[in-house]
Amino acid sequence: MLEQVLPKPHGLHARVQEAMRYATFAGGKRLRPFLVLNSAKLFDVDPAQAARVGAAIEVLHTYSLVHDDLPCMDDDDLRRGRPTTHIAYDEMTAVLAGDALLTLAFEILAEPATHASAEVRSALVLRLAQAGGHNGMIGGQMIDMQAAQSTFGIEEVKLLQRLKTGQLFEFSCEAGAILGQASAEDRQRLRDYAHDMGLVFQITDDLLDVTSTAEKTGKAVGKDQDQGKATLVSLMGIDGARAEAEKLARRAAATLAPYGNAAPELAELPMFLLDRES
Repeated sequence: MLEQVLPKPHGLHARVQEAMRYATFAGGKRLRPFLVLNSAKLFDVDPAQAARVGAAIEVLHTYSLVHDDLPCMDDDDLRRGRPTTHIAYDEMTAVLAGDALLTLAFEILAEPATHASAEVRSALVLRLAQAGGHNGMIGGQMIDMQAAQSTFGIEEVKLLQRLKTGQLFEFSCEAGAILGQASAEDRQRLRDYAHDMGLVFQITDDLLDVTSTAEKTGKAVGKDQDQGKATLVSLMGIDGARAEAEKLARRAAATLAPYGNAAPELAELPMFLLDRES
C-alpha cells in the first residue's frame, strides 16, 4: 500500500519525492500499521481500507522521524541502520520531505477510497490531527527537547512518552474501531490497550538505549544518558523498569479479553515487545 500512495519522483520537484521514499522505505517495524490492521479485524473492516489508514499513520510517523533526526532536534546521523534523510540529502530537502509526508497522511485519510462515509473519514482525520498535534506527538517532542534541562519524575516521564509516542499508538488502535463504526466503549478500550502497550514499547526502547548497541538497534544508543535526560529506566533502575513493563504488558493483553481470539496478534504483542532487540 505504501508503494501505491507514495508519489513517484517526477518533474522539477523530484528530489523531495525521492527523499520521501528514501525515508519511508528505510525499513522499520511497521508497528503502527500492524496495530491498525489488527484492530480493524475486531470489527470486520475491509482490509484494503485498513491498509490505507495503516499507510497514512506510517508516513506521518516517518515524517516525525525525519524531523526528529535534524540537527536542530536530536541531531542523529543514523536511522534504521543507514544515513538519516538530512545526511543522505540535505537539511532543506529533509524538512520539505517531512512536511510532504505529514500532509500526505491527511490526503490519504480524506480520499473516498479510505471509507465510503465522509463522517468516518472526518473522524479519522480529526483523531490523527489530535494524536499528532500540539497536545499529542508535537507536545511530547517539545517536552523532550526541554528534558535535559529539567528534573523529571516518573509521572512527567510517563506524560512525555504518552504524548510523544503513545498518542500515535492510540490512534493506530482506535482507527480500527472508527473504520468499523464501533461503539465509544470499544474505542476507549482500544485506547486503554494502546496506552499500556505504548509504555511497554517505550520502556523496552529505553532499556535498549542502555543495554544494546547501534549495530543491533540501527540507531545511536546511550544518547539519553549522555544528555542527562530522565527515563523510566534511569528513575526505576533496569530491574524495576523491566518489572513495570511486564506488569503493563499483562494488563494490556487482558484489556482485549472481551474480543476473544478475534485478533490474537494484538494480545501477543505486548509480551513480544518485552524481548525485542531493536
